Amino acid sequence: MRHFLALDLKDDPALIAEYEAYHRDIWPEVRAHLHSHGVTAMEIHRLGTRMVMLMETDDARYDAQAMALATRTDPKIRQWEELMWKFQVPTPWTPEGEKWTAMRRIFCL
Repeated sequence: MRHFLALDLKDDPALIAEYEAYHRDIWPEVRAHLHSHGVTAMEIHRLGTRMVMLMETDDARYDAQAMALATRTDPKIRQWEELMWKFQVPTPWTPEGEKWTAMRRIFCL
């Protein structure tokens, strides 16, 4: 299954450059965490401060709630998420307390 999510970055060119540098070489624990929860592929695209993530998952192994729980309880993943929050801000449409927000498909050819 394909999931599209949105999140914004702080409007600071130095922070954006640092954020992109982290994503050129993500921590091995983050890569393992994603794979262990059924994420088979992931891309993040940016226009200005808006980011869109395409996440492809194996439906037999992917459980969004289990992945969210592991994200909150794994110390290394929490450390990554806290570090990334230095660069990120919620979109105007993101529910309180959330980060990446699911997008709704409005067209498909």
